[in-house]
Amino acid sequence: MTVALVTGATQGLGLALAAGLAQRLRPADTVYLTGRDAGRITAAVRTVPGGGAEVRGALLDVAAPGSAARLAREVGERHGGIDIVFGNAVMRIGPDDNPREIIDDYTETNNFGTTRLLRAFAPLLNDNGRLLVVASSLGTLAHLAPVLHRRFTTASTLDEIDRGIAGWRDTTKQGRVSAWPAFVNIPSKVGQVAAVRVLAAQRREHDRPRGVLVAAVCPGMINTPTSALWWDVSGAPSPAQAAKALLDLAFDPVKPEHYGELVRDGEVVPFS
Repeated sequence: MTVALVTGATQGLGLALAAGLAQRLRPADTVYLTGRDAGRITAAVRTVPGGGAEVRGALLDVAAPGSAARLAREVGERHGGIDIVFGNAVMRIGPDDNPREIIDDYTETNNFGTTRLLRAFAPLLNDNGRLLVVASSLGTLAHLAPVLHRRFTTASTLDEIDRGIAGWRDTTKQGRVSAWPAFVNIPSKVGQVAAVRVLAAQRREHDRPRGVLVAAVCPGMINTPTSALWWDVSGAPSPAQAAKALLDLAFDPVKPEHYGELVRDGEVVPFS
């Protein structure tokens, strides 16, 4: 039996990933479709076509300390382990949002939520498991001033990544002039990719003989209402179309060069 889980799965790419997993798996398998609102979870589960895996709704607010760990314990007790995890939960922002006002909630979901998910579910990965964090090609050092690179290249633990993100958050809240880019999505995505790299470095020798893949994934531009606030996405893929490459990564044989890296359309996007 295969067990899969998607965070931030009540709409957009997350819902497309949950539906795609269900379609590719068998009725004996289970897909956990998670989110932080029970009503939206129930509604999302109802939209998934039948005939594939069982889709089970579950509450998971990655911004709430303890939420990921609680669900991981439940999954571990029920199934003994997990095979596929997509970390897709994200707080979306618009051009009119003030970074100083939203940065606390933004980092709690996008960054500390990512490291909570990694800590909670990495120990549950079965042989040939996949732990994939949805990030962006903005999450590379090319988008940061060189003076900031060491904050992400010298970290060796998730706690160090968290401290680096907390420092950026505090600088943003205080409105201090610094080398950080004004577009908060960039440091956040760099932090997500760096967290995956740190976890992968710790687990590489353990995971390699077991066929496990830990990676960040970039779905590219997607035609969603939130993206449309920033860019012209009229010609961009739908969430279902964008999900295909990510699902392929979850089901195809592991390529060693993908381990611990940011992957887009099957190719590694260099971190530095």
